[in-house]
Amino acid sequence: MSALGTVELTIDGKKVSVPAGTSVFDAARLNNIAIPTLCHQQNETPVGVCRVCVVDVGGRVLTASCIRPAENNMVVSTTSDKVKAARSTLVELLMSDHPSPCTRQQNTGDCELEKLAHQHGIKKPRYPHRSTGRGKDDSSPSIAVDFDACILCDRCIRGCSEIRHNFVLGRMGKGGQAGIAFDNNLPMGNSSCVSCGECMVSCPTGALTNKVVTGTAFAAGSDAQSVKPEELENLPVFQGVSGTFLSLNKGAVVRRHFNRGDVICREGEYGSTAFYILEGKATVSISSPMAHVKTHGGARGFFTKLTSGLAKRRDDKRSEETDQKYIHIDAPIDLAYENPVAHLGPGDLFGEMTCMSLYPRSATVRAETDCTMLEMLRNVLDIMQRNKNFRAMLDKSYRQRALDNHLRGVPEFSSLTDDFIASLRDKVELIRCAPGQVICRQGDAADSFYLVRIGFVKVSQKHPGGEMVLAYLSRGDYFGEIGLLRGDVRTATCTALDHVELVKISGEDFNRMMNQFPQIRKKMEAVEEERLQQNRERLSVVQSIPLESFLAQGLMEAQSLLLLDLDKCTRCDACVRACADAHDGVTRLVREGLRFDHYLVATSCRQCRDPLCMVGCPVGSIRRRNSLEVIIEDWCIGCGLCAQNCPYGNINLHPFEVIGQDPDHPGQKKAVMKRKATSCDLCTEHAEPSCVYACPHDAAHRVDPSKHFAELLGIAPVQTAKR
Repeated sequence: MSALGTVELTIDGKKVSVPAGTSVFDAARLNNIAIPTLCHQQNETPVGVCRVCVVDVGGRVLTASCIRPAENNMVVSTTSDKVKAARSTLVELLMSDHPSPCTRQQNTGDCELEKLAHQHGIKKPRYPHRSTGRGKDDSSPSIAVDFDACILCDRCIRGCSEIRHNFVLGRMGKGGQAGIAFDNNLPMGNSSCVSCGECMVSCPTGALTNKVVTGTAFAAGSDAQSVKPEELENLPVFQGVSGTFLSLNKGAVVRRHFNRGDVICREGEYGSTAFYILEGKATVSISSPMAHVKTHGGARGFFTKLTSGLAKRRDDKRSEETDQKYIHIDAPIDLAYENPVAHLGPGDLFGEMTCMSLYPRSATVRAETDCTMLEMLRNVLDIMQRNKNFRAMLDKSYRQRALDNHLRGVPEFSSLTDDFIASLRDKVELIRCAPGQVICRQGDAADSFYLVRIGFVKVSQKHPGGEMVLAYLSRGDYFGEIGLLRGDVRTATCTALDHVELVKISGEDFNRMMNQFPQIRKKMEAVEEERLQQNRERLSVVQSIPLESFLAQGLMEAQSLLLLDLDKCTRCDACVRACADAHDGVTRLVREGLRFDHYLVATSCRQCRDPLCMVGCPVGSIRRRNSLEVIIEDWCIGCGLCAQNCPYGNINLHPFEVIGQDPDHPGQKKAVMKRKATSCDLCTEHAEPSCVYACPHDAAHRVDPSKHFAELLGIAPVQTAKR
C-alpha cells in the first residue's frame, strides 16, 4: 500500500492510484475506464446481484467489480475474452425472459439491458423464454409496472429504502419464483407507495415506467399557463411531493385565471381533471330543477292522453323516495336540497371523482370573484392525495366543514347532536381504497362502520352457486351496521368499484352512538331487518333458477319484464306507439331485444336486481333503498351516464323546457332545455301499462320472470315474503 492510505493497481494495462477502500468499479470509473453494469448506481449501496460488471483479477473465478475492493498491486482485466464471454452469456440469459422491446425501449429507446444486448450483438437469445410470468400491474395511476421486464437488480428497492426511506418495495419468493413486491405483495395502487417516482427513475428497464394517462386532457382555452416543477415545489400544497416525479410529469399541471362570472365547469359535462383553488372564491351549484318526471292524466280512462311533467318532492311524495336533505357532489361540501348552492375558497379541491374515475361533472362551478386555480391530471392528483401534508390538509377541511352534513345527510342520523358529532370529529378515520380493493370480507369480524365519501362500493355475498350482488353504494350511503348491531361477523363483502374514500367509525364509537341515541338504533335495526329480508328474497330467486340460457341473457336479474309472445304478435307496433303517446312522444319501449323460448324480451326497464345504471351517477340521484324498485331522485342533472350504463338500453333522457339562468349572461334568466333520466314507471296512473292495454292480440304482458317461467324451468314459483 502506498503512503497516505492509497492503493496502486493496474486496470487494462493502465497504472492507477485510488484511496483505500475504493471498489474496482469506482477505481475504473475515476480513471475513465467504463465497466458495464445493471444493478449498480452511484447513489445506492452496491450489491453485486446482476454480475454484469464482472472483471478478472487473476483469481479462480471472475469477481463483481462493484463490491470487490481495490488492492495494492492488483492487476485487473475488464475486456479479456473470458470476461466478455461471461458478460455476453449473462446478458443473453436476461434477454431470454425480457419482453423486448419493453415499454421503456418503445417510449425512450434507453432500456439499459437492451442497449447492452445490442452492444454484444444479441438479437435473438438462444435460451427458451420463461413459460409463465407475473404480467403487469396497472393499479397505480402514476407508475406502470411490468413484472416480466424486471431483472431483479434491486435498484428500485434501494431507491425506495435508502434514498426515500419509504420501505415499500422488497423481494418476494425464491429461485425462479423470486420477484419484486409492494408491501406484502399488494398491487402497487393498493400499497403504501406514495408515488414519489424514485423506483421508476432507478429502474434500468421497462419494469417501472411513468404512466401516460390516456383519455385525459385539460379543458379547452388559451388561458392555461404551464407551471415549472420548480414553481410547484415552492407552493405549500406541493410540499413533500417528489421533484423527480414533477419533472417526469411536466405539463400535467397548469395555472388558470378566471374572471368573476366565468364558468369553470358545468354539471353533466365530461372531464378528466381536478381543480385546486389558490386565490379567490367560487360558487358551486346545480341548475337542473329539483324535480322528477311525473306522468299526469289518465283519470278518465285509457283513452285519455298522458303527459309528462316535472314534479317537486313536496308536491308528489313517492313511497320509495328518500328524505335526503343534502345532495352529495364532487366537492368538499354538500348542497342543501332546498337551496343547492354553496361556496368554495382557497385551499379547496373539487373534481376528484371526475379526475380519478372519468365521471361527468356533478355540479356547475362559477367564479364568484377573480380566481386563480391549478388544474391537474389524474397522475398528479393521485400523488398529491398520497402526500401526507396535502392529505392532512384535505382531511382537516373535511372534518371541520363537511363531516356534520355528511352524517346528518343520512336520514337515520339526522337527530345526532352537535356535541356527539364533535366527539367524533377527531376519532373518525379517513381511508382511501383503489379500484378492486376489498374493504371488508364476508365472514370477517365486524369492527367498524363505514360512510362512503367518494366513489362507489359493491356489496356482494358468496353462495355455492356463485357471487350475488346485493347493492351498489355511493356517496352518502353506509355499510357495516348489520354485523355491529348483531355482534356478529360481516354478512357480505364490500369492494371498491373505483377510487373510493371512506369515513371509518370504530365499532366502539358506533355502539356508543346506538346506546346514546335509542331512536337511531331503532331506525338502524329496521334498516337491518329490511336489508336481510331483501337478501333472503334475492337468494331464493337465485337458488330457484338454474337454467343457463335464462341466466346468460340476464333474465334472472329482472323483477319485471315486458314479454311479447311471438306466436301472437303481428309486429303492428301498437305497444310502442301507445308508450310514446303516453309520454309526450318519448317512448320507453322498443320492440326488439333478447329472445327466450317463443318470447321476445322487449327493450323496457327490467327493474333489475343488480342495477348497473346506479354505478357512477355523479350526484347519486338514481338509486333504490332496499326494495327492487329503481327510483330517480329530483336532483338528476341529466348527464346520461345511467343510460349508457344500462346493459339493456332501457333508460331514456326526457327533455323539458324550463326557466333557468342564462349561462352567457349571469343574473339573467331565459328558457332553456334540461334533461331528466326516465325509465318505465309501469304507467302507475292506469290499472295496467299502456303498452299491455294497447296490444290488440294479447301478445304483450308484464311479468315477474321467476314466476312466469317457473313451469318452463321445471321449478316451483318463488314465493315473495309479505312485508
